[in-house]
Amino acid sequence: MQARIRDRALEELYRRAVAAREVFPAALPPYRTLPQPLVASGFERGTKLNVDLFFEFLRTGITPCEQDTREVVEIALGRVRDGEPLEEVLGRYRIGAEFIWSHLLAAVEGPERELLTEAALPLLHYITTLTARIATACVHRAHDPRWELLERRRAIADALLTGRDLIEWADEPAIAVPDAFLIAVFRLSSARIADTGDLRHRIEAIPGVFLRLDSGGWTALLPLHPGDDGSATIAALTARLLPAHEPPRGPHRVAHPDQPALANANHAVPQADSPTRAAPFWVGVTVAATREAVPELYAEARMLAELGRCLDRPQTLCRRSDLMFEYTVAAGGSARVGLAAVLLPLDPQPLLAETLEVFVDSGFNQLATARLLNIHRNTVTYRLARIHELTGLDPHRPTDAMTLSAARIARRLESAAFAP
Repeated sequence: MQARIRDRALEELYRRAVAAREVFPAALPPYRTLPQPLVASGFERGTKLNVDLFFEFLRTGITPCEQDTREVVEIALGRVRDGEPLEEVLGRYRIGAEFIWSHLLAAVEGPERELLTEAALPLLHYITTLTARIATACVHRAHDPRWELLERRRAIADALLTGRDLIEWADEPAIAVPDAFLIAVFRLSSARIADTGDLRHRIEAIPGVFLRLDSGGWTALLPLHPGDDGSATIAALTARLLPAHEPPRGPHRVAHPDQPALANANHAVPQADSPTRAAPFWVGVTVAATREAVPELYAEARMLAELGRCLDRPQTLCRRSDLMFEYTVAAGGSARVGLAAVLLPLDPQPLLAETLEVFVDSGFNQLATARLLNIHRNTVTYRLARIHELTGLDPHRPTDAMTLSAARIARRLESAAFAP
């Protein structure tokens, strides 16, 4: 009888623990240096394994063997390998145990509460066993020459990107530091992506690359060979991106003689049979002809990648030549805030704001706007007149149209927490 009561209580605790682990990621601060989309799948897998392993330990009283915890340890080692401090990685096991324990304690009573109280010592035993295995594995890996080489390459990347002196690696025979680089800054979508880890490893496998992770994605410094102005290396980089993301078919501009022609290749409307969609990641690219130029051009590449992310640009690759108009707006700094305020009068009028969005995206073509919104052209004319009335800017005048387009970009950047 007592055994059946305990089994039911254990089953109920496990069910509640599974529910708690689903909300745990939202309660946990993100890693300081690792992009959340990159580690999300590993984190969820590790959380599931830990809950299952602990409850099996609680049920049987048998401590999980090293083979049982091997995958959990490997996930933790991956975080350390990526540059996260060991104490930060280990601390998350304590935080996770405390979170789930507190969540259960507040929700159960009777036999479940009694069993939870009894489980305190086994939980402590499980956490200390697991963290000890992770720490031991890190000590063993620290003597692996490949890990040491990885640390050195990461340190060189930091020095290049910040402009620090590279003299301490000048005599390092195992690491050649070239004079010129293609700088590629990766920014990941906030949506769940299953293949970003695979993408990062493909980029990391490029011969001679220096790679550094950060909270938004990572930066790759690809060596440029003599005679390469960056074109060949960009083509090689693009080939590495293809397995993870098939670029959408190019959009087609809808031309109309009555509309102002703006010098912005990104103002295009897709055909109905090939809708554009946001990329799962964006890559800002610049070319640094010298090591000394790397920090300045790194800042430019970072801004280009953030533009792609904040504007949900359908194209993955972000170059300044493709984003001159948007780059100018983004670089405006404090002026960008004032420019974004131009559209404030449209906030109470979502239909007007939507019409302006489509009108700009369609190359300022009223017929295309009417078709995409499934409304009559006269309705578009009326709404554009209302936009003129509320903002003081006439969408049909080229100079005003440019201002409205820039204000739209500035508004998106401000609302998307643009932070180059």
